[in-house]
Amino acid sequence: MDFKVLATVFMSVFVAELGDKTQLATLLFAADKGASKLAVFIGAALALVVTSAIGVLAGSAVSQYVSPKTLQYLAGIGFIAIGLWTLAKT
Repeated sequence: MDFKVLATVFMSVFVAELGDKTQLATLLFAADKGASKLAVFIGAALALVVTSAIGVLAGSAVSQYVSPKTLQYLAGIGFIAIGLWTLAKT
């Protein structure tokens, strides 16, 4: 196992998830007095695992047809576009 890749992915996803709408939704579910905290945790954790698996599978499939450098450029452009769109909405 490549621990450098593991650490890089962990930190990237960890930082990206802090304070996002997914974490806020999880917080709201956990704040419900009637909700099982374990059920909220397991549900949120499974959702992140499944979405990550979809990302890995999609990335693996797309990388067979598109070069990694092109994917990096497209991802960068996508992030910039989302940032500009977010700024324009405020």
